This record gives sequence, C-alpha cells and structure tokens, in this order.
Amino acid sequence: MSRIALIGASGNAGSKILAELVARGHEVTAIARDTSKIAAGPGVTPLSVDANDGKALAAALAGHDIAISAVHFLASDPETLIGAVKAAGVKRYYVVGGAGSLEAVPGLRVVDTPEFPAIYKAEALKGAVFLDRLKAEPALNWTFLSPSALFFDGPRTRTFRLGTDGLLVADDGNSSISFADYAIALADEVEAPKHERRRFTVGY
Repeated sequence: MSRIALIGASGNAGSKILAELVARGHEVTAIARDTSKIAAGPGVTPLSVDANDGKALAAALAGHDIAISAVHFLASDPETLIGAVKAAGVKRYYVVGGAGSLEAVPGLRVVDTPEFPAIYKAEALKGAVFLDRLKAEPALNWTFLSPSALFFDGPRTRTFRLGTDGLLVADDGNSSISFADYAIALADEVEAPKHERRRFTVGY
C-alpha cells in the first residue's frame, strides 16, 4: 500500500484513477479545487487545493510516497507542479499525458498532422511542453503516460496494449483507450514501475 496524492481527482481521468487506486488498497489524498464530486470514504481523503498555488500544493503533497497529476495542461503550469512535488520531497511523480506529443509516424508528432483537430491543439502543445520539461529534469523520478487519440468514458475491459513514443492504432484504424483501462495501466505502473523517467502510452 502506498500513500498517493492525486491532483485533479475529480476529472474524467482522475476519478477513474482514484477508484482504481482505492480498489487496490492504496491510501489516496484526492486533490481538487472543488471537491464536491469526491466522496470521502475508506482510502479517500478529499482535499481542496488550487494546483496553481505552489506553496499550498507542496504542503498538500508532503508525506506522500507518490504524486499523480491529472489536471489539464492549459489549466496548470509545469514549473508549479514539478516545483511543488520536489519541494514536498515526493519520490515518484506520474503525469496523465496527452496523445498529441506521440508520433503518428517516426519524426512526425500527432499534433503536427494536418488532420489534428484545431480545438485540441493548444492543449496538446502545452502537454508536449510539459513532457519536454520533464525530460530536462535532472533529479525527479517521473513517468508520463499518454493515452491514445480517443480518450473516452468507456468500459473497463482490462485488455489493452502498451507502447513507447508511437501512437497505438488498432486493426480497425482507431486509436482509443477508455478512462477506466487507462487507470489500470497507470495503477500497474505505480505498483510495478517499468517506465521510470520515460513516457509510455496505452491503447487498444
């Protein structure tokens, strides 16, 4: 059992990650600006903190074995988040990444393809900046898990593939992963790290 601080615990991905971690017996501090959607219970301690308040966030993270960030990139700042994790002395940091920084083909990021939806471009580019910032981090032990292109509220199948920097595409041409199956892949990594100081991806 680990003591885990989950930043952005009330969101689509965050709520599924929270449920998965608690089901596995971990103690989770569920951090969100608005905790009204988070029910306290066995293994869950809701805590209202603004992820952009570095000092308050560092105080909230202190004493945890692991920190997980599941906040939108446009609504957060990598320097603030990374700084808070380091100031709190947390040893392991996981980031819910995006698909835009994955490679559609070698040397071409998904976000740079002509068909990438303009509405998601700013978020994807900010995610790529976050990943680059982590890669330049000299000391922090981080992992960045990118979902597939379609990240959706679907079934918990427990059947998926893992990859590294390339977008995973199924035989039918779709690239997708449910929030629930993504949460399984992330929890598996938390319990048995295989991608330290690296990005990896999950998809069907």
